[in-house]
Amino acid sequence: MTTTLDSSTALTSQLGLATTIVSEESLAENVRKCAENGVVLPTFAQLADPSKIDPNITKGVDKNSPDSRNLFRVHWYNDMNGDRVSVPDHVVLPKALTGVDSPIIVAFGDRFPMITAHKVLAAYSCLAPRVITGQFNPSTQRAVWPSTGNYARGGVAISRIMGARGVAVLPAGMSQERFDWLDKWTSDPSDIVRTPGTESNVKEIYDACNEMQRDPKNFIFNQFCEFGNYLGHYEVTGRALSHVFEHVAKSHKGLRLAAFTSATGSAGTIGAGDRLKENFGAKIVAVEALECPTMLENGYGEHNIQGIGDKHIPLIHNVMNTDIVAAVSDRSTDELDVLFNTDDGRKYLVERRGLDAKLVDTLQHFGFSAICNTIAAIKTAKLLNLGPDDAVITIATDGADLYPSERVKTMARRFKNQFGQVEAAEVFAEHLVDVQTDSMIDCTHRDRNRIFNLGYYTWVEQQGTPLEVFDARRSQSFWQGLRANLPVWDEMIVEFNARVAKAKK
Repeated sequence: MTTTLDSSTALTSQLGLATTIVSEESLAENVRKCAENGVVLPTFAQLADPSKIDPNITKGVDKNSPDSRNLFRVHWYNDMNGDRVSVPDHVVLPKALTGVDSPIIVAFGDRFPMITAHKVLAAYSCLAPRVITGQFNPSTQRAVWPSTGNYARGGVAISRIMGARGVAVLPAGMSQERFDWLDKWTSDPSDIVRTPGTESNVKEIYDACNEMQRDPKNFIFNQFCEFGNYLGHYEVTGRALSHVFEHVAKSHKGLRLAAFTSATGSAGTIGAGDRLKENFGAKIVAVEALECPTMLENGYGEHNIQGIGDKHIPLIHNVMNTDIVAAVSDRSTDELDVLFNTDDGRKYLVERRGLDAKLVDTLQHFGFSAICNTIAAIKTAKLLNLGPDDAVITIATDGADLYPSERVKTMARRFKNQFGQVEAAEVFAEHLVDVQTDSMIDCTHRDRNRIFNLGYYTWVEQQGTPLEVFDARRSQSFWQGLRANLPVWDEMIVEFNARVAKAKK
């Protein structure tokens, strides 16, 4: 028996799945705010296929400014200047770098506007349904964005555009570059809430948000249980990655998509895997940190692969459709970040490994989680014994420009500020040539059930999610049923924009 959610219930509103107007008063205020700020909302169909967007909308608009027209850049079809491209920017990594025959395709997330990370899509996917249904009122409520960094930044950016006050909640130990960005985009220092710990302290983020939620002026957009996050990536990221693969396959006869790797984080991005599995039969590989192997070993610990979370199973993770779990060490991501982003590291890759200089230049677009996803792709290719006709696709959430402060720490801690050709060779050998298939699970039904059940402690016992809703997620019909929301939301966005246009007159 499959549980469905009535769109009128409070629970549906809590999970971001309302498809009817919840408050006409708040909706009217959202219309007024958008008219005042010149905001037009893109539909999910437009973000999935930007050819449906008038290219003149963003002409002459700085892609990193808080301009409402940048909402029409919240998709994968931008270049670094913010100009439209016909195929999402990507790179196909060769065997000379990865050590495997399988082509590894990486789509670049730092082309997204304002925050140079794809998490702005997740933020929009969570906020837009709340706006058009009148669940959130920007005049009386603050939009609170719990995150380990990029989602909070995306939420603050979208909130500012919408004329709302955005609050970032993130661990104090995250990269300094994240806080530098937030200092510039928030209007009040109190809108940056630093919780204890680092990437591994998601529970502390939940605790802070639960405390803030006692004040009705705070509206929590919890990406870990907001199904708009899942749906936005299923539709927008899933279709973009499908397009990337089809483009690569045109010049590689007989190429098949064998797998998609994605660090779980909030489990939004991995939702794109559901579409890739449907379209191409690709296996879905969930990635986590070896220092805190939650899915792998019900583990504990602390890691520094910023943006991938741990110690919990997000409510929006379609665990029962996951095929493989792979764990990657943050030592690998830290040290490869140095290899990819120092002069000596680049010199080694070009002169000693024979890599094309232009290819090496693309590695600056790999942030920590991108490196993690790529290593997981290599591990997957080895585990499945993939050949040259078996592609693995993944994403680079953000670029190296968000981690210089972390690189300084790695240089001091791991290399004593001495990184030359010898160190570069050692890093390359250990973290690329010698990648092993340990710390992986090729999931059985029992493995999936165990991982699924881990979420009970967070969502039912700690956060109060009804058990029947928690259990409904075991069935693929539950996830397939969610997709009916997308065309309904798009119709409501069109109607909302019409009301905004009328209010401007």
